[in-house]
Amino acid sequence: MINFEHFTLSNGLQVFVHQDSKSLTSAFNLCYHVGSRDEHPEKTGFAHLFEHLMFGGSKNVPSFDEPVQRAGGSNNAFTSLDITNYYITLPNQNLETAFWLESDRMHSLSFDPKVLVTQKSVVIEEFKQRYLNQPYGDVWLHLRPMLYQQHPYSWPTIGKETSHIENASMEDVKDFFFRFYRPNNAVLVVAGETSKARDWAEKWFGPIPAGPKIPRNYPMEIPQTQARYKTVHANVPVKTLYKAFKTPAKYSSEAYALDIFADAFGRGQTSALYQKLVKDQGIFTSAGASHTAYHDGGLFVIHGTLANEVSFEDADHAINALLQSEIARADYSKKLQKVKTQALSLDKFGETEILNRAMKLAFAATFGNPNLCNTALDLLLQVDEDFMKHQAKTYLHANNSCTLFYSPRE
Repeated sequence: MINFEHFTLSNGLQVFVHQDSKSLTSAFNLCYHVGSRDEHPEKTGFAHLFEHLMFGGSKNVPSFDEPVQRAGGSNNAFTSLDITNYYITLPNQNLETAFWLESDRMHSLSFDPKVLVTQKSVVIEEFKQRYLNQPYGDVWLHLRPMLYQQHPYSWPTIGKETSHIENASMEDVKDFFFRFYRPNNAVLVVAGETSKARDWAEKWFGPIPAGPKIPRNYPMEIPQTQARYKTVHANVPVKTLYKAFKTPAKYSSEAYALDIFADAFGRGQTSALYQKLVKDQGIFTSAGASHTAYHDGGLFVIHGTLANEVSFEDADHAINALLQSEIARADYSKKLQKVKTQALSLDKFGETEILNRAMKLAFAATFGNPNLCNTALDLLLQVDEDFMKHQAKTYLHANNSCTLFYSPRE
């Protein structure tokens, strides 16, 4: 159970405080409600670029990492489709350092042209190394536009193409910052020894002006009515198939049902996917399935490396047939209980770390309901076999699928 108090500053910054007097360290988690879905379609990759720029110095702090390290702490950040998250852990006695550092860059990022040039180069190189210059790295550059033809989930957090970052001007950067990196578009969670959290929040963040109200009018997808396919030829060693289905949003009972089904169907060597299509039939040499939920929907993904003599069409047919067979299975009770037990253990183990608790609360609050940090697991544990099968049948059918055949270049 994560107990917390909540208050909102006059500038709109939401602050959540989780007191744990037994912890020797405190966690400071600042979650901005901006991800790649908030970008302009012709200026993508900006949310991820800003994750880098925020470490490039602010008015009073030319190097962000050094003061954290001198205070005995550690820090990092990450960007997703929906959020950008910054976190610091520190000894309790040095917690105010985090308030000072994060407020300074929220209030007055340096906007140094040299930093912009440097970080643009870093992001472009990352794009090339992770997405363009390694086998299968560009899978999501192909698959996401197939899945999302209206919604901005149609591009990954790295962006659509390097030119969008190459052409980013200082004016573009400032516009993005003063639109999204404002206190009224952020959630701050302080966890640990937090007796002075309210005073420090007012002291360091209170003077920062609010930004404009941000409408969240994302275009919704028209329901898909037929399967979509694409074949890509590239310098890769073996044929690989990726099949994805659009699913419901995060923190929903439906999403948790599909989480469980993904684990039972395609996680590990005991799964039906591995046992039947890898071990028994030899259609794939490796295969797996996963489910990930986002603010505006989720994705159930199946991937497999094909055996040499197997065609894409046969592999695709085998997956579709196995899915329908597993959805119709008479008894999932043992696997259902196993997955629930594992989820419960992971949740309890995760909450032993003060930072994990802070993040869990921050993500739920950014989603719009902070109490989900305590109640979301109940939604998963309440999923029964009939409900799980119904959700799998509803979403995991051919007409809701997008399949990528990734083939070696001949």
